Order: sequence, then structure tokens, then C-alpha cells
Amino acid sequence: MSTTNASSEAPLEGGRRGLLRRRPAVGTPAAAARDRRRSKQRRRLANVAGLMAALILTGIGYSALAPGASAADELTESESVAVEAGRELYTLSCITCHGSNLQGVEDRGPSLIGVGSASVYFQVSTGRMPLVRQEAQAPEHPVMFTEAEIAQLMAYVQANGGGPTVPSGDLRDGELAEGGELFRLNCASCHNFVGEGGALSSGKRAPSLDGVTDAQIYAAMLTGPENMPVFGDNQLTPEEKRSIIDYVQTIQDQADPGGAAIGRAGPVAEGLVIWVAGVGALLFGIFWMGTKA
Repeated sequence: MSTTNASSEAPLEGGRRGLLRRRPAVGTPAAAARDRRRSKQRRRLANVAGLMAALILTGIGYSALAPGASAADELTESESVAVEAGRELYTLSCITCHGSNLQGVEDRGPSLIGVGSASVYFQVSTGRMPLVRQEAQAPEHPVMFTEAEIAQLMAYVQANGGGPTVPSGDLRDGELAEGGELFRLNCASCHNFVGEGGALSSGKRAPSLDGVTDAQIYAAMLTGPENMPVFGDNQLTPEEKRSIIDYVQTIQDQADPGGAAIGRAGPVAEGLVIWVAGVGALLFGIFWMGTKA
């Protein structure tokens, strides 16, 4: 009996053109080498497919995030425009007293380095600046800048000098009772217990808080204008500042339950009314009865 070679029974590989090759039989070294080559090719194809998928996902992610980056670029550009506009306003209205580099000018105006946009907002929005002349205390005048111009000045000083800023959002989000206690402890000695203000030494005074905005009160506490001390976050937390603002604005809006407010100046004004009106009416009655007798 004749035996047939296993390799002779393997199917032929190749086309009609060229030499015909027989496919290696399974289990032979040639078949193992062929499988290794095919496995390597499959891994390469898988790597290429994974790379293509990663590139596609990266493109999709960039497309989704690109609008946010564009908005940030626009915001930065808008801030740069505001700073440049603020520089022009500063050059026209402030440079004479505060210097070309915010360093201040002796006997004219203090340095603005480190005061922040909070100080600019308080001084300019209340009409205290620009200062007309040197006095014991900067008086309030009609505001000379629009809100947009004030924001531009704030941006310029903040960008070049740094310092505290007025936070955004609800500045009255505090506890009313706590605000009243803190106000009486820290503010009433100068501003009166209802914020009517009062006289100080050396020709200065604590201004009335009637009609001031929430941001102006917050900015004053941050910067300490005139004789007012600075209440940083170590002295009064942001929550406590909001409580004080809530108290001040609440008592300004409330009606006086006892009748006429008499300027809310306290017992001095009330006593004066009693003496002038009450004693005057009593004397008038006495004289009237005397003439009748």
C-alpha cells in the first residue's frame, strides 16, 4: 500500500498566473508562521481603526467645546476694550491728582495702587470724585460719569493696581437681626443707630445712609473711605456684610410706627420738640388764662 504525502493533499494557493503554491497543512511550522503573520496584520488594522476612532472623537469634542473657548476669547477682548476706555477716561479726569501710573501726587491725591475697583465704584458713583477742591472731606456732588464709564474706570484701576472688588449677586442675602446687632456694634457710633449720619472731629462727618445702594455700602465697608475703618473679610465676613446691608436698607424702607420721624436724629430732636412745642403750648395756655382772669 502506497502512502500519500500530507503536503501533497493540501489545497493549492495562488491564481492562475505565476507558480502555484500549496497552503501549509494545519499544525505545521509553516501554518503557525502564517497565522502569526495574519494575527500581526489584524493587530495593525485594529490599531489603525482605534487611532481613527480617537481622532474622530477628538474632532467631535473640539467642535462641542470650541464655542465656549470662543466666548472666553470674546470676554477677554471685551475686558481689554473696557480697560483701554478706562485708561482714556483716567487720563482725562484723574491723572492730574493720581499720577500717570496710579502712584498718586503729593498734596493732590493718594495712590490708587491696591485700592481696587471697589474704591473707584464708591468714590465715583457717589459723586465724591472727581474732587473739585481739597477739603477736610470729599463732599458729594452729582455723578459725572455714566454707569458704563464708571465700569471702565473700575476695569482700568483693577487691571493696573489690583485690590478688592464688589461681589455680584444679592447683597442683602443676610440675617436681619444679626445685621442690626452688627450695625449697632460697628457703625452706629458714627452713622447713628438708623444710619442718619452725624458730625465727627476736624470738620468731617459720617454721611447719611439714606438713598445709598447695596453695592455702595459693601464697597465702603471694603475700602474704608475718609475716617471710616476698613472692614475686610477678617473683620466682617461677606455674610455679615450682607446682613448689615439688609438691616440698613430695611430700616430705610420701613415707616416710623411712632408718628413723625423728626429726622430720625434720636432723643435730642424728640426732646427739643417737647420743650419747644409742649412747653410753648403750656405757657400760651397760662398767659391766655391770665388775661381772662
